[in-house]
Amino acid sequence: MQKISTCLWFDGQAGEAAEFYTSTFANASMGQPTPGPDGTVIMVGFEIGGREFMALNGRPGLGFTEAISLVVNCENQDEVDRYWDALVDGGEEGRCGWLKDKFGVSWQIIPTAMPEFLNGPDEAGSRRAMEAMMTMGKLDLAVLKKAYDGD
Repeated sequence: MQKISTCLWFDGQAGEAAEFYTSTFANASMGQPTPGPDGTVIMVGFEIGGREFMALNGRPGLGFTEAISLVVNCENQDEVDRYWDALVDGGEEGRCGWLKDKFGVSWQIIPTAMPEFLNGPDEAGSRRAMEAMMTMGKLDLAVLKKAYDGD
């Protein structure tokens, strides 16, 4: 068991959310749900990529905010596209690689190459890449590279 894990507080959707997340990500699994008196799921543990989470049906009305987000580091544009498309379905696009899924959880879908563009040795290139990123919802590696290179 991880020393520190994440508990996500849902408004009646804990089981559905855990199923969605474990079907979206490879190397994911879901534990046995804890049923409530009415037979609905009260809480369920799940794991994604070796990270433990708990989905809990808590008091209604609290919701999620962008103050906490889950970051998905993507090796290439195909991964960015796949995770973005799956997680934003029924949710809403944000800016600069951020989105909210259909449950209101905030995610950042980030290419692992981002530090090369935003913190690279070419300061003018990094500035151009940052300006390009600020116009995007889903991040586009080819556009960011082109901006960094000055093309």
